[in-house]
Amino acid sequence: MSTERQRHPAAPTISEVAAAAGVGRATVARTLGNYGSVSDVTRARVLLAAERLGYQPNTLARSMTTGITKTLGIVLADVGNPFFSGVLRAIAETAKGSGYDAIVLSTNENLELERDAIRVLLAKQVDGLVVASAAGRGDDVSHLAAAVDRGTPMVLIDRLVDSLEVDSVVIDNRDAARRAVGSMIAQGHRRIALAWGPVTLSPATDLDQMHRILDRALWSDGERLRGYLDALEEAGLPFDTALVTHVLKNEDQATRAVNGMLALADPPTAIFTTETEATVGALRAIRSRNLRMPAEISLIGFDDSPWAAVMDPPLTMIEQPMRHLGATAAAQILRRIDGDESPAERHIAPSRLISRSSDGPAPRA
Repeated sequence: MSTERQRHPAAPTISEVAAAAGVGRATVARTLGNYGSVSDVTRARVLLAAERLGYQPNTLARSMTTGITKTLGIVLADVGNPFFSGVLRAIAETAKGSGYDAIVLSTNENLELERDAIRVLLAKQVDGLVVASAAGRGDDVSHLAAAVDRGTPMVLIDRLVDSLEVDSVVIDNRDAARRAVGSMIAQGHRRIALAWGPVTLSPATDLDQMHRILDRALWSDGERLRGYLDALEEAGLPFDTALVTHVLKNEDQATRAVNGMLALADPPTAIFTTETEATVGALRAIRSRNLRMPAEISLIGFDDSPWAAVMDPPLTMIEQPMRHLGATAAAQILRRIDGDESPAERHIAPSRLISRSSDGPAPRA
């Protein structure tokens, strides 16, 4: 007895039409949506391929049949985070300069909320998507792949998704972390703690398990951990799981975790934090123990912000170029909407280690 799927084969996708016509997905979208510039010869090839495959235009987003809506869909992990709010401002300003409005949804690092956000934005017929995905390596990203397959241009920002061949705008997180930890090692520190932010992962008990965690972590989190491990390996320092804590992107948990490390019989003399929540938690723990920075403990954090410069002492931080990242992502998605079908590009923006006063030479034993 045949199944329902056997009686009703899957409808042809935009990718299949593009392959049959020998053009890109964006060209198919413009042809079937009757917008943008397409030559008469190319248009004929696309329409013939669609007819031969039995392609139905209503399987695409409705935007392809109604034209460009002049809106971008922006999906960010946490719009309340100063980094993402800075990125968003640059995206919105760049888009507005080209006559586009932005619809912004925040996922709070929740993959289910991200799936809902993509569904909502596609239903609103956005012309392109800029996404900071909450997906870790190995997570199901079929919602993103489906959006790309239906012809919606997409740019990833801050995090990569290895299985997607789309444009991305990131920094070299691994190198930034390696340089920060390396600067601490150069100042004589040998016990350097790491407070980092996987959302759902349990702490590692050895280096092998840590590498397995790397295979499942968010791309940016994993790259920062790799940079930490690189710096230790280059200096010949051992990896100590007691000095690595997972803060789950939560300030209170970060405070408790860093307090636990500072209470060790052989505590760290320096702390590297990979995100804002971890930095705030580390500061609370340091203050609760009345430790002086940098005389008794050094601290370097990720994501510089105005408050870091007015702390006492001012914090040494890694600066991500928020405006550059956002403006580059917006410019790239607008190029794709305009018909650019060149291969996907990875834009790597420069980061900067801003030296202030929260780190210094290791204290004497």
